[in-house]
Amino acid sequence: MKTERYDIIIVGGGPAGMTAGIYAARARMKTLLIESISVMGQAMMTEMIENYPGVREVSGFALLETVKTQARSFGLEIRQDTVVTVKKLDGMLWQIGSETARYKTETVIIATGARAKKLQVPGEEKFTGKGVSYCGTCDGAFFKEKQIAVIGGGDTAVEEALFLTKFGKQVTIIHRRDRLRAAKILQERAERHKKIKFIFDSIVEEIKGAGTVDKIVIKNVKTGKKQDLACDGVFIFAGWEANTGFLKNVVELSDKNGIITDEEMKTSARGIFAAGDCRKKSLHQVITACGDGAVAAYAAGQYVDEVKGVLYK
Repeated sequence: MKTERYDIIIVGGGPAGMTAGIYAARARMKTLLIESISVMGQAMMTEMIENYPGVREVSGFALLETVKTQARSFGLEIRQDTVVTVKKLDGMLWQIGSETARYKTETVIIATGARAKKLQVPGEEKFTGKGVSYCGTCDGAFFKEKQIAVIGGGDTAVEEALFLTKFGKQVTIIHRRDRLRAAKILQERAERHKKIKFIFDSIVEEIKGAGTVDKIVIKNVKTGKKQDLACDGVFIFAGWEANTGFLKNVVELSDKNGIITDEEMKTSARGIFAAGDCRKKSLHQVITACGDGAVAAYAAGQYVDEVKGVLYK
């Protein structure tokens, strides 16, 4: 298997990775971005983004396609593949192993994003794809005039609940706390919407059905009382966990598997940087991911210049 050589390899094709690609390519670094076709990022699944400066409303897919075209115009090379290993070689080089190829590089930018957390309740795995979903934009159309339950109370949960009202007969938001955590403007829209109702202080204990979902068992966390809620679809937005499983023993991770970085996006491993939602961070937004990507690319470019100075002086 031929091993190709790059200055910078970016792993991940979301807002952080693509922004890093723009900055690295503009700096005339030989840069490869590897994006997975098996993992759909959060931005790609977002039906409408309205808080990206300068753009009133745009779908996540449309925004990313625009950024990808922009990155390619500067010479960024993009390949679809799945990275499975990151290995330190002798000297100052890293080896990236994918499902189809091997690469050598002075530096790596990890921008693999995060995936939806599962509830880990009975019936969740059994009915995934049969009424259980983690993406309203992907699957909402299958539930036209159906009863839909949305689990979660953050921005993503409320945004997706609002989107699902385009299809469902009724959308019930179930949240373990006594109030939503979403931005106030989203809360206000949800509270005004005639198709949305709320069940607070409650968790899902089980998902049931005969072939497909037909109800969920809900438990009130304050009283302990349980009830069945009839529904055809369960959309779960219980948070996110970083896509960093292939990096164990490579870089330092937080207790929630987010990559720990400094303000320059440097990780504990010299030559590896991280950007976007795979990092340990407090605000998971497209704009913060883009900022991370820009910083990571700049710092990585400086590191490449340093390495080349050592290797070729």
